This record gives sequence, structure tokens and C-alpha cells, in this order.
Amino acid sequence: MNAPFFKFEYFNSDVSLIIAFVIGIAFGIALEKGGFGRATILASQFYFTNMRVLKVMFTAIVTAMLGLYFLSVIGFVDLSLVYLTQTNLLPMAVGGLIAGLGFIIGGYCPGTSMVAVATGKLDAMVFVVGMIFGILVFGEMFPGIENFFNSGFMGTVTLPSYFNLSYGLVVFLVVLMAVGAFAAAEWGEKVMAAKTGKEKL
Repeated sequence: MNAPFFKFEYFNSDVSLIIAFVIGIAFGIALEKGGFGRATILASQFYFTNMRVLKVMFTAIVTAMLGLYFLSVIGFVDLSLVYLTQTNLLPMAVGGLIAGLGFIIGGYCPGTSMVAVATGKLDAMVFVVGMIFGILVFGEMFPGIENFFNSGFMGTVTLPSYFNLSYGLVVFLVVLMAVGAFAAAEWGEKVMAAKTGKEKL
């Protein structure tokens, strides 16, 4: 039996939804246990006082990347069947910027806000109401921005295919980038801690 299991039709859509639900609940619990259901911890990422988000999420990305890569090497996963979203570069960049600003202002992203709502946090409930309002506004505006939304189409792009590099080399470079990011995060936290300490004296 090889993966991805759904693409090889080892189970149907109904079962896939049940599996997705279970994985989603487990992911939400993991986020809450990691402290990602608190806006103060999430927002502190942008002030370099607590880089837990970068460390945990980058660790998750690297772990998943290494797992997929080595499972593909031994023939267990067919990477050509792994779902990838299509790339519209400029709209995605603008959307990422808007989402980042919302993250800084509200202290949550869509996923973490739902985790916080599940634990009864009022600020997260306000954030979710704002998010729903934003979705409605976007829906009303969409006819006017549809051309921009669909601009910059690049098809399905991966770093190995775009830069004409081997998967193994890209995996190695991302691991190096992660190590560098962790080191920079530790340094940033120490600098901000020292600065805060001096200001308190």
C-alpha cells in the first residue's frame, strides 16, 4: 500500500472527511497545548520577544518535508500525486501581507482563532466575527478584483522545478535555512530580553 492513500482510492470521500475531521481536532489540541490559543504569545512573534511560533511551525514544516522526501525515496509516497495549489504570485503576496497585518493587529490567524474560540476566549470570538465580516466584504468586492485575483498565474510551481534543482538539494537548503532561522530567533529573543530588562531598571 502506497501513499497518498486517497489518490490511490484506498478509501472514499466520506472516509476522507472523517479522517480530516480527526486530524483537525488533533491539530487544534496540539495548537492549544503549544500555547497558540493565546493572542499574546502569537503577537509577541512580531516583536521578537517570543519566537515560539517560528520555531514550532518551522519544525513542523521541516519534519513534514523530510518525511515526505524520504518516504518518496523508498517508494512509499508518490510526490507527483501530492496535492499542490496553483500559484498566482502577486495576488498571493498581497493576500499574505493583508493576512500578516491582521495577524499582528488581532493576534490570531484563522486557525489559531478557532482554537481560542473553542476554549472560550472573547478576543478570539471578536476576531472570528471580524474575519467573517472580511470574507463577506471580499465576496462583495470580488467581481471588481477578479482580474487581479487571477493575475500572475504560474501554474503548479515547486522550488525544485522553478530553480531546476534536485529535491534533495532543496531539502538540504531548507534545513540549513531552518537552522539559521532558529539561531536568529534565539538571538532576537536574547536581545529583546536584555533590552526589556534594561528598560525596567
